[in-house]
Amino acid sequence: MNLGGPGESRLAFEFHCGQSYPIIAACQLMIIKTVNNWLNSMLFRVIPPLCAVCGAPGHEKLDICIACIAELIRNSHACQRCALPMEAAQSDITLCGHCLRQPPHYDFSYAFALYEPPLDRLIQQLKFNNKLSYAQLLGSLMVTDIARNNGEPPELIIPVPLHPQRLRQRGFNQALEIARPIAKQLAIPMDTNSCQRTKATTEQSSLSAQQRADNIKGAFTISADISAEHVVIVDDVMTTGNTVSELARTIKKTGVHRVDVWVCARALT
Repeated sequence: MNLGGPGESRLAFEFHCGQSYPIIAACQLMIIKTVNNWLNSMLFRVIPPLCAVCGAPGHEKLDICIACIAELIRNSHACQRCALPMEAAQSDITLCGHCLRQPPHYDFSYAFALYEPPLDRLIQQLKFNNKLSYAQLLGSLMVTDIARNNGEPPELIIPVPLHPQRLRQRGFNQALEIARPIAKQLAIPMDTNSCQRTKATTEQSSLSAQQRADNIKGAFTISADISAEHVVIVDDVMTTGNTVSELARTIKKTGVHRVDVWVCARALT
């Protein structure tokens, strides 16, 4: 289980020619985090955050302004299982027809907003133009809603893993980077080691719904027991839900009772 940033577990247990000095390393980490927090505080004072969409001053220390937040199309009424948007007139209906006919392997889904402008551009810039700071923004936007609307918190967060080949190409896992501020602000442990993506799949966005289901089947493996009854999967975008459903199926094989899904955006096609 990895509860910190890249390399923190290594620093915590390996120091000076491979010898283990956990107490010294823990002190080092405490100093690093203290200095980092101080630098971040000073940075906000010297360089206030600017909106990543329009360049206006940011809102409440976020890299997005209040006007652009208002432009986000919130997923306020949706299927509780797959987060598919539903008509407001169907307020008494909790599940969509597809989930009634063929329930996915996960139990509940939350999507912050629809995959429409300006949110889609932020996610695309994060994934394909190395705007890594946008992950902090996206995760922070999700936190307030999650705390308010999602009932009992999970025991563990598992970001959707990338295959090592895709990770080398991109340089980072966007699901993991979005999950970091969520885990930190909600004080939920995050596991980045137990689940691996061992099958190199074709990019899901280029495939049809049936092709996506076939493409992702058997893509994940579990390398360690997951000692939690309630787990949440975090990802950037949900379209058909095949990826998170396959991961949920794999996780439940370890004995996990409930698997929820939290995504930044819900796409319709």
